[in-house]
Amino acid sequence: MHKKLVAPSLLAADFANLQRDIEMVNQSEADWFHLDIMDGVFVPNISFGMPVIKAMAQHTQKTLDVHLMIVDPDRYIKTFADLGSNNLTVHYEACNHLHRTLQSIKAEGMKAGVALNPHTSIKLLEDTIQDIDLVCLMSVNPGFGGQSFIENTYQKVADLKNLIEQKNSNTLIEIDGGVNATNAKKLVEVGADVLVAGSFVFKSDDPTATIKALKEQIA
Repeated sequence: MHKKLVAPSLLAADFANLQRDIEMVNQSEADWFHLDIMDGVFVPNISFGMPVIKAMAQHTQKTLDVHLMIVDPDRYIKTFADLGSNNLTVHYEACNHLHRTLQSIKAEGMKAGVALNPHTSIKLLEDTIQDIDLVCLMSVNPGFGGQSFIENTYQKVADLKNLIEQKNSNTLIEIDGGVNATNAKKLVEVGADVLVAGSFVFKSDDPTATIKALKEQIA
């Protein structure tokens, strides 16, 4: 039984006070930092560039969970390893040779993750699930924070959990998008291991207390 994890998404942090918000997460009960990298091509938004990521990584004291929402992610695998990433997640939709990409990530000493957009079937992972450390199910359409949770995600989590158990894999299930106090417990009940929370944490009146309450809810 995996311990259930909370990963605040720095995409929702105050960019004018990034170090302050990173220190808040360091001192909180959160387990990971989640970092969304967007290129303006795979998704219609642009987020953090390499100098900013390097500066952030110098202050993060917990697992750095990097989610690449970019085309041709293979070009940057070593770069993100050098920047201090612990987990590197690529989108299934952006990889022509997924198995090769997963092996390249692991060769750089990182955990290998695969993200699926809301319309992408988990059946496409049947041949690679045993090579995947983490599957990130997008519960919103990727590219922007603050979107509403897609209800079909619950069934998708359950189906993915079944696949993982059938293949006797240790893959973690991560949910990214629209996570809050309303859906967190149900997501864990159907099989989720890691909950990414952005706006719900950073836009709250007391982010530290919000993280604590979320952890208690899914314990």
